[in-house]
Amino acid sequence: MLSKKVDTILISFKDAKERIKNAKRIVYTGTPVKITKKEYNINQKNQIINNMGLNASKPIILVFGGSQGAQKINEAIIGILENRLNKKYQIMWATGPKQYELIKEELNNKKINIEKVENAKIVPYIYNMEEVMNVSNIIVARSGAMTISEISNLGKPSILIPLPNVSQDHQLYNAKVLEKINAAKIILNNELTKENLNQAIEEIILNKDTMEQMSKNALKEATYNVEDKIYEEIKRLIKTKK
Repeated sequence: MLSKKVDTILISFKDAKERIKNAKRIVYTGTPVKITKKEYNINQKNQIINNMGLNASKPIILVFGGSQGAQKINEAIIGILENRLNKKYQIMWATGPKQYELIKEELNNKKINIEKVENAKIVPYIYNMEEVMNVSNIIVARSGAMTISEISNLGKPSILIPLPNVSQDHQLYNAKVLEKINAAKIILNNELTKENLNQAIEEIILNKDTMEQMSKNALKEATYNVEDKIYEEIKRLIKTKK
């Protein structure tokens, strides 16, 4: 709607350029995010993992669906936990504050105490997300622009479940940015099950070479100095309008 009217469009991904028609000027800057890659020593990493309530000896799968949670993802994770499919990995799961009590009740109905789930830590929200993302091995999430940018900047393998029914299916296109360079696997929302999610996790986590290659590939989409690039475009535009 705005592409014909504005002077400059700043985009998160290079691929977005070909999908915007009739724009005066398009500049690839990336998306500004707060989460950055950290290099922790072994003691620091172990302390973060211990504070998460997990064990440093097993791989960690970070699962989140945004602050509101993601019902389809939550259903798949409940299935994994109920059937104890996560014997070879641990799950750090942020359900979303609005979903937490519902999930607690659902697990309780299955005779599962949310505080004592094997190989899992379940919380409404993660406040130290930068630390948690840095020490996790795989990220399972929706594919908003900020999430894709954070995953890329951290160099993390990911399993992405694009949110359906959004404008021009943009979350699917976001996810394809990482899928096409073999940095991520995509599972469509209506196809997501406990079985195929667990299979996707194990295909990555049990193959060290796959893990390392996906990590390297993700870093290829990392963006740097995004705020500076945006600021430079603002200054350029102000000068041209004087």
